[in-house]
Amino acid sequence: MRKVLLILALVVQGSIQAKLLAQSSLPANLPPAKFHLYLLAGQSNMAGRGTVETVDKTPHPRVWVLNKEGQWIPATDPLHFDKPDVVGVGPGLVFGKQLAEADTSVFIGLIPTAAGGSAISSWQPGGYHDQTKSHPYDDAIIRAKLAQKTGTLRGIIWHQGESDSKPELASVYEKNLEQLIQRFRTEFHNPQLPIVVGTLGDFYVSRTPGGSTINAILQNLPNHIQNLTCVDAAGLTDKGDKTHFDAPSARELGHRYANAMINLEKASGKK
Repeated sequence: MRKVLLILALVVQGSIQAKLLAQSSLPANLPPAKFHLYLLAGQSNMAGRGTVETVDKTPHPRVWVLNKEGQWIPATDPLHFDKPDVVGVGPGLVFGKQLAEADTSVFIGLIPTAAGGSAISSWQPGGYHDQTKSHPYDDAIIRAKLAQKTGTLRGIIWHQGESDSKPELASVYEKNLEQLIQRFRTEFHNPQLPIVVGTLGDFYVSRTPGGSTINAILQNLPNHIQNLTCVDAAGLTDKGDKTHFDAPSARELGHRYANAMINLEKASGKK
């Protein structure tokens, strides 16, 4: 019986992969205004480290991702490619699917740019992150501008802060994050670009005192930055390492990000 089920699972997976290969491009003449783009930025919990399951490999017909080569392909996990040996389920895919269901007249384009282990100091022009051999900020800008040739940037979701939880780094995190937000909005010529940030997991904060400082900063941002909101990661669980969300929690975080982004867009008059 197990052998039969395994064969059936492989057949289903093969069918899904065949459909993905068949859908090699977006619909012809898709207006940029109908292709809503979202930048996924931060470190490993945005990139995703959850175990990939069948649901994460199931594409949505109107959710696409800009892959490492700069090509639009149907979105499935893992979306990111920062650390290929460990990357997995993050919040991005569920976020994209929920947005697509909230407005069935549009396509969603996800732009993965997170870099596992990156401190906010690497998210500035010329910043370099040795773990991924990348320039997180510069690379994000390049990829976003490439994506904007076919779509319209509608927002950014940000999950980062673990690498800045040391007291000496946490003390300047707010200033650095505010500068990054301003820099993004200036670069994309949109001073009101919707941005959603997310708090660090309870499991991380419980063992890292500086994590509570980071969370307080993230939760306070909406009080002095317009068109920005913060989602709370409270109640979510880790994958056993006290650092990364497990797959169910990463998906739930994706829903929280989507709800927040939808509310921001409604508040700003966008649909």
